[in-house]
Amino acid sequence: MTKLDLIKNGIIKENPVLVLLLGACPTLAVTTSAINGLGMGVSTMTVLICSNIVISLLKSVISPKVRIPCYIVVIAGFVTMVGFLLNAYVPDIYDSLGLFIPLIVVNCIILGRAEMFASKNSVLNSAADGIGMGLGFTLALFLMGAIREFLGAGTLFGFTITANIIKPMTIFALPPGGFFVFGCLVALINFISKGRAIKKTEMGCSNCPSAEACGKSEKGECNN
Repeated sequence: MTKLDLIKNGIIKENPVLVLLLGACPTLAVTTSAINGLGMGVSTMTVLICSNIVISLLKSVISPKVRIPCYIVVIAGFVTMVGFLLNAYVPDIYDSLGLFIPLIVVNCIILGRAEMFASKNSVLNSAADGIGMGLGFTLALFLMGAIREFLGAGTLFGFTITANIIKPMTIFALPPGGFFVFGCLVALINFISKGRAIKKTEMGCSNCPSAEACGKSEKGECNN
């Protein structure tokens, strides 16, 4: 698979939000506006690319027994730097995203790509994977934020679009509106791809990136 294929794979075929259905918590929580979705997406993409590169570089040094804690330390370092940069240069976005910036550390997309891809592939391929997955995540959050802001407030990026023409539907700025838009986008992707985009994977320890670390797969205790 070429590097361009890896990038396109993360944007379309394996979009982390709309196809793999990962990272739903920040997706639903911060997408009340287009700028918030874009800010969260770019922040997560930056951490994803940088952590993929570093973990790929260190894959032969990190012991398999402590790889998960090591990955988290690497990810946490980049999240801290991103948080400082946002606070320094775009404090409004930093304040809007609030707690969800430090929570990038436990975003399952980042840890999942570190475990399943970066730890097994070259630096360039890992960077391409991070770019693709990051762009896919950013695109999904931006679309959700733009739709919810447009329908819920009649604005886009803070500029009035329909607020003085059509009465905004406040429900789209609330959690139920987030779930509704999220479900509609997932259904649209499923319809366009004729059901091929939403991958059906068997739930269980065999598909869990942390199965070996938690040790439950050997004891038969993991119900996933």
